[in-house]
Order: sequence, then C-alpha cells, then structure tokens
Amino acid sequence: MENATIGEIVKAHYKSGTYIGEVVEDRGANYLIKVLAVAKHPLQGDLHNYGKTENVFFHQRKALSWQEKMNVSKPAVHPYTEDSIPDYETSLRQSVDELKSKLNKQDSPFNQKAIKSLEELENSYFH
Repeated sequence: MENATIGEIVKAHYKSGTYIGEVVEDRGANYLIKVLAVAKHPLQGDLHNYGKTENVFFHQRKALSWQEKMNVSKPAVHPYTEDSIPDYETSLRQSVDELKSKLNKQDSPFNQKAIKSLEELENSYFH
C-alpha cells in the first residue's frame, strides 16, 4: 500500500502474523504501525522448515502487544475495510483459537508441538 496516510487504520502482515493497526509514520519503504488488534496469530515452529520438528529450532512466537509499534514494508500493508476495530484482548483470544483449531484438524508431531507452544503462550497472555 503505497499511499496510506498518518492515522489511517490498516491491516498489516508482519513476520508470520497479521495485525490491525494505525499508521504512525511514513518511513520511505516502510510504515511504522501501532498495533490495535490481532487478525492472525503468528505461526509456531521453524518457518524455514515449516512442519518439521527434528533437527530444527522450534520457535515460539508471541503476538505483538497492544500499541506495540512495528516497522512494516509498504507492500505488506493493506486497507482495513471493516466497520470497527476489534478489542485487542478479544482479537488475540480469537486468533489463538483459530490457529489451534486449524492445527487440531490434523494430528502430527509438528501440530502437537505447535499446539503445546500456543497453550504455553495462552498461559502468559490470559493469566
């Protein structure tokens, strides 16, 4: 998205998650975006060897926090077209539940490890 304006609400893909946020600054090739909600929780595991658990470092990825700022390349930023912005906590819970549901559809060592990773994150998110 080449022409976002400061203060505009956008959807942005960052690392392996997707967030709803406010454009804070135009930084040339990137936008600085303040996180307001989580649209898609970041994936768990080794993204370069996705689906593998053997001989890889299995990353646990937290979602960015409410009002945390991210530096996102302009092509990864898209207009946000919904009428309202979801509550951060509600959106985080929904994104975790959606990812767990997707992982539960197929029983594999990778999915089991990813679910365990998400459950550990849930304890820190929602304690």
